[in-house]
Amino acid sequence: MGHTHLQQDDFNLLFPFISVLTLCQHCCSIKREWNGANVKVTLHPFALFPVRNQTLSEEILLCYIILMIRQDKGFGGGLKREEILQALTRLRKGFLQIIIVILLCGVILFPISKELMRFLCDTSLKTDLVAFSIPEAFFSLLKLTLYASLFSSIPLIFYQIWKAFAPSFQSKGLRSGAGVLVTAILLFYLGAFFCFFVTLPFGVQFLLGYQSAHIQPMISAGKYVSFCTFFIFGFGLTFELPLILALLSYLGVVKAAFLTRNRRYAILLVAIASAVITPTPDVFNMSLMGGPLYILFEIGVILVKIIERKRGRVDISPSEK
Repeated sequence: MGHTHLQQDDFNLLFPFISVLTLCQHCCSIKREWNGANVKVTLHPFALFPVRNQTLSEEILLCYIILMIRQDKGFGGGLKREEILQALTRLRKGFLQIIIVILLCGVILFPISKELMRFLCDTSLKTDLVAFSIPEAFFSLLKLTLYASLFSSIPLIFYQIWKAFAPSFQSKGLRSGAGVLVTAILLFYLGAFFCFFVTLPFGVQFLLGYQSAHIQPMISAGKYVSFCTFFIFGFGLTFELPLILALLSYLGVVKAAFLTRNRRYAILLVAIASAVITPTPDVFNMSLMGGPLYILFEIGVILVKIIERKRGRVDISPSEK
């Protein structure tokens, strides 16, 4: 029978949600020993999980998450269930505005959809597309118009999302709501344009390099639109990483010590995400995604440290008074 001893940060995170008889699995038990002001927490797993010292193991995290749901408490002192439901209710009210704006953008952009398709091909493909069915040309232009409308409506979509969740973050001490919104929009478009002008052309030309006298590419218009838009939106959302880490820090979900201690796992996740999001599996194109993504992660860690330091000064100042 093994013992996993928690670090102080892990214990402070888990203690409010752990009780002796309400664990989520029968394979674990929690023993709390009081010794004056010190508390010793020992996990007893029954040979179902590997034991690791000085780390927050997966079995403890699983217990914590399920206990959080059962007890209706926020994750790490973050958003509670009522706050999430209220935010989703506010977001539902703005959903109709998002749909209307997307439709209006579609009406405006559809007349120039052929020019958009030509621009998309000239930037990365530099060859003609084909239609394998009678309506494919029309539906590919319609699909491109829909994605272009969604791309143009990102500021409104982010505004409605932030408007729905802003009260919860403001209650945690976040005051610069406009700064968060502008940063989110800029990061998304930065990632999207980086993909469109840098990563996508390299990736497409790399894949087309495998053609030969016996293999000539005949690229479907509809599939090419889906191919490009998947990576453009994927890069745009991935570039939101530092902002997401900063917001989670305000909620108390992530801490700088946890991020720095598990940096090797972050590098692994960056490599996996780069392999999934980039259009080609070669090292060069993966590095075009992995390099900026890891830099964004480190920026997020720096932001989390700044937020924690600022919160520490705010907590200390009332006590001094």
